[in-house]
Amino acid sequence: MSADLDNQIAERFDDQVRFLQQLVRIPTDTPPGNNAPHADRTAELLTELGFTVEKHVVPTPVVKRGGMESVTNLVVRHRFGTYGPKIALNAHGDVVPPGEGWTHDPYGAEIVDGKLYGRASAVSKSDFATYTFALLALKNSGLPLRGAVELHFTYDEEFGGELGPGWLLREGIVRPDLLIAAGFSYQVVTAHNGCLQMEVTLHGLASHAAYPDTGVDALQAANKLLTALYAHNDVLKTRRSEVPGITHPYLNVGRIEGGSNTNVVPGKVVLKLDRRMIPEENPAEVEAEVRALIESTVAPCAGIRLEIKRLLLANSMKPLPGAERLIATLQKHGEEVFGEPIPTSGTPLYTDVRLYTAQGIPAAIYGAGPRTVLESNAKRADEHLVLDDLRRATQVVARTLAELLERRSGA
Repeated sequence: MSADLDNQIAERFDDQVRFLQQLVRIPTDTPPGNNAPHADRTAELLTELGFTVEKHVVPTPVVKRGGMESVTNLVVRHRFGTYGPKIALNAHGDVVPPGEGWTHDPYGAEIVDGKLYGRASAVSKSDFATYTFALLALKNSGLPLRGAVELHFTYDEEFGGELGPGWLLREGIVRPDLLIAAGFSYQVVTAHNGCLQMEVTLHGLASHAAYPDTGVDALQAANKLLTALYAHNDVLKTRRSEVPGITHPYLNVGRIEGGSNTNVVPGKVVLKLDRRMIPEENPAEVEAEVRALIESTVAPCAGIRLEIKRLLLANSMKPLPGAERLIATLQKHGEEVFGEPIPTSGTPLYTDVRLYTAQGIPAAIYGAGPRTVLESNAKRADEHLVLDDLRRATQVVARTLAELLERRSGA
């Protein structure tokens, strides 16, 4: 069984690489999040491979409220006989903008020394290719299987996933029994952090810099708040997670906007912060703690009016009962293909997988990629994927699906 699947994947590997190159060459920068054109082209490529593709267009008003321009999520369903589990494979096509510092065209999909360069080559258009060609090998294998495999290719992970998997699940379009989601080849990820993102606005009173006493300096208040927020990290570092791969919570201020000109006392400052939550933390308690810290710090600042808005509350992912066989099967085939033990671990990232586990769907994170996010330059300049990792991850996923869908005697 494994040898036949491996051979099929090897025979179609050049096609798989070309498939990935075409996906990388179509920008899906989010923001602005105009991702329907990429979904349309992906659907064409999948159709050419013999799959029936469902295109689920998220209504424009819903997309606009989510801060994006267009979202079309794709679903492919393939059934192998009757009964058996329904296993979904999910990867996201939206990406952060390329940024600066690239030595390769971020949308060129150039191959150099066995590596494919481009934005989303590692995270996670790579797993559009992994999952598509694993299912293709399974479909053409003729193996006696029972159950179904679905591809869920979605386009809202960078903004929280609510218009991607969240929307598909809420609308009742999908409801798998198990999930494998985009990841890296050298570990099976079974847990991840949660994330709270907030926008904090400090309203003061702008005035001429020559008459500072006639204004209320919002930036001075913001400076006090920044000091308190970063000092809070000393407290957070004492809260240790027991999940391998996850250390402690962290708070980061990722964006600051304020002031109107050099000679004007700033009348308004906006901060956007990101608070990572370890799996052991309670999200409601974390949000209450952050709000209390902000309010108590700003309260002594005379004349400052405070606004706090939640932008995102993403729960952590924890292993669910029923995921054990999925995880063990991925590990077994990963060790056979890669020739080394494939451990389970957690990740400090947050992912769309939490949206599935929140619905009681057992899941694991596994796909094509290196040992760490940093190795692939994911979300940085010169993001790349080692093509040999793509081939081997495809073998692992195809083998895992075949074992989980294997028709047992008497069944």
